[in-house]
Amino acid sequence: MLAGAGAAASVAPGMTGQIAAQNSIGGVTWISTTAASRWQQKPLRGPGWQWDTLDARVATEATGPVLAGFGACFNELGWTALNALDSSNRDAIFKELFEPGFGASFNLCRMPLGANDFSRGWYSYDEHDGDFALDHFSIANDLETLVPFIKQAQQYSPDLELWASPWSPPSWMKRNKHYAAAMQFIPGQPPNGLTPDRVGKEGTDLFIQDEKYFQAYALYFGRFIDAYREQGIRVGMVMPQNEFNSAQPFPSCTWTPEGLARFVRHLGPEMAKRDVEVFFGTLERANESLLNVVLADQDAGRYIKGVGVQWAGKGAIAQIHRDHPALTLYQSEQECGDGKNTWAYAGYCWDLMKHYLRSGASGYMYWNIALVPGGESHWGWPQNSLITVTPQAKTYAFNHEYYVMKHVSHFVQKGAQRLEVTGTEDNALAFLNPDKSLAVILRNESAYERPVNVAIGERTIAGSMEPDSFNTLLVREA
Repeated sequence: MLAGAGAAASVAPGMTGQIAAQNSIGGVTWISTTAASRWQQKPLRGPGWQWDTLDARVATEATGPVLAGFGACFNELGWTALNALDSSNRDAIFKELFEPGFGASFNLCRMPLGANDFSRGWYSYDEHDGDFALDHFSIANDLETLVPFIKQAQQYSPDLELWASPWSPPSWMKRNKHYAAAMQFIPGQPPNGLTPDRVGKEGTDLFIQDEKYFQAYALYFGRFIDAYREQGIRVGMVMPQNEFNSAQPFPSCTWTPEGLARFVRHLGPEMAKRDVEVFFGTLERANESLLNVVLADQDAGRYIKGVGVQWAGKGAIAQIHRDHPALTLYQSEQECGDGKNTWAYAGYCWDLMKHYLRSGASGYMYWNIALVPGGESHWGWPQNSLITVTPQAKTYAFNHEYYVMKHVSHFVQKGAQRLEVTGTEDNALAFLNPDKSLAVILRNESAYERPVNVAIGERTIAGSMEPDSFNTLLVREA
């Protein structure tokens, strides 16, 4: 039997309080979300079988890695959107996102190291050409955005874990002397100033391959860690480059795996001084051999403790997990949509989450926490977000993808392990939590209500899934 007390499920944002634990039946809680009806507690179905009953058999032996947790990314445009709200609404959002056991319970988040594609504009922490000693290093820009963003989250989650990666080194450390690696041709947007002779290409090193540049860049990471610690913010892990194969019209930098290995030889010792881990990534190609090149370099590979995988990299994660079971694997950025925040895309995001968590990921990160309507970046790319803020009206709304995340992150605790689910309802994830409660997340994609019997050992729980719904069953010993 499953033992221990699980957290009570919180109601939808905008409502008061939480669903009381005593409302569950026999230690069982069932929460359902559809496009029109979000986060509703549902009664259990009476026992019995009917012709369309599905069955989900949950294994009792845990498999897979111990989960590090769930979260999103602290981007500058997320803060500028949220900062348009009054303090009471902003506080309600942060409580819903970060307070343990209340809402999404995010505990593991990403942040950029310098400018990214959802920053206010281009910047780095030291744009003084040739400043190898980093005498001009400063996080002054972040004091306006990322630092208060993270600090407000820490008010509700003091143990929030953070990791960081750059989208681009300082421009003077790159061969093209520019923040971008590709030219920009977006209707209605000005060109980014890059010329054809300065474009980066996959399979090349846009970072200057010289020891003094490697050393200065490793120190740049170290100064970033130090500066944030002075603000009371600990960054526990770094990755050397976001999407190192991708030349983009926004902050980006292409690297070869050999070039990354050369850099990690310097980055690893600098991070070790500060008790900060180094992961490989982020990997956005379905090619595990790119990782293997770095691991084979004895001076670099010994520092790699994990891998961040995103976008097309999802095609490599299962093989990486099989070949390197000791490495911690993160899904480092959920695919971002088109700014429309549709219910259909929320279903696709569920498929992504299911794939990553079944394939060995122990951490799962959503991308944009909050954006204004349309979700357009400074560089003209509209993307989805957990929350849409309307600045003029000073209002906000949680989007569909938020509830998909919450159906997992609210009920699945740090330290949980995945359980296999078999049967006719295998569109599911299941986890055994450290407190011995068990969470089963079920997806009904059909246009019909479907009864389902969830078998856990000798116990069977009868529920019913609404048409086109997400459902979470939390089981505790009564």
